[in-house]
Amino acid sequence: MSLDLKFTYTEKKDTRSGFGDGFLEVGRKNPNVVGLCADLIGSLKMGAFQKEFPDRFFQTGIAEANMIGLAAGMTIGGKIPFAGTFANFATGRVYDQIRQSVAYSEKNIKICASHAGLTLGEDGATHQILEDIGMMKMLPNMTVINPCDYNQTKAATIAIADHHGPVYLRFGRPSWPIFTPADQKFEIGKAWKMIDGKDVTIFATGHLVWEAVVAEAMLREEGIHAEVINIHTIKPLDQEAILESVAKTGCAVSAEEHQINGGLGDSIAQTLILHHPAPLEYVGVYDQFGESGTPTQLLEKYGLNAENIVKAAKRAIERK
Repeated sequence: MSLDLKFTYTEKKDTRSGFGDGFLEVGRKNPNVVGLCADLIGSLKMGAFQKEFPDRFFQTGIAEANMIGLAAGMTIGGKIPFAGTFANFATGRVYDQIRQSVAYSEKNIKICASHAGLTLGEDGATHQILEDIGMMKMLPNMTVINPCDYNQTKAATIAIADHHGPVYLRFGRPSWPIFTPADQKFEIGKAWKMIDGKDVTIFATGHLVWEAVVAEAMLREEGIHAEVINIHTIKPLDQEAILESVAKTGCAVSAEEHQINGGLGDSIAQTLILHHPAPLEYVGVYDQFGESGTPTQLLEKYGLNAENIVKAAKRAIERK
């Protein structure tokens, strides 16, 4: 029996391509936008920008700390650097430079991080990063964005070019359903209530927004009406949207491709405990490293799928 999904798709595409297409568009709009990449132009989909604007693109090689230093210097001359590499190297390898040279002085740098989470797949634990949201959201002045599909990633890339200040933009490698509108307006810091419900709220981010949409349909078949909210901006967090929803449903689930420690769920828990205590269940990685496997295999093994969101929603409802 097929599910009655509130959102559907006809095509799958990787979110990193959304970044690449959005990056080219902002390059055409704003001559101050420049690109830097740590030897991963193809993986980051930055090749079209490089081809069209060769004088505004800098291949820094496998030297991520130097790339961030170069980007910081460029902002002094009014440039808007988009610095791209894998999320693991964009955060874990170069955290000190981001803290000291970007966040502390509020430099207008966009750190563009592909291959985040488990779903980069076969490259395994050394390339998978499940701690990056926590690392970046702790930095003062840093905006943290984790869009859900190709269209939203493209829209987010365009939006951050007009936002002054450091941004961490997180996206991924696998082909993923495109289910949000191509003409959407991306509002930094404004959560998107995708599906209205009354029994439980599912707060999801990144790839798991689609899994939340599927979970909502599965729950509805059992007479449970879930509210699905797309938290594409982890910081600044839309606390108003969170509190308004949980005041109605009385319980919640957070779903993310990240460690439960330090991720979206922790931010939601902090908001609830301070303003509206309510049951919250986590769907995320429980204090483990990843491993090699296909994206689907890994999401299933680590419980990051619609079936586990459904189970978490039922646990949350039982705790009301």
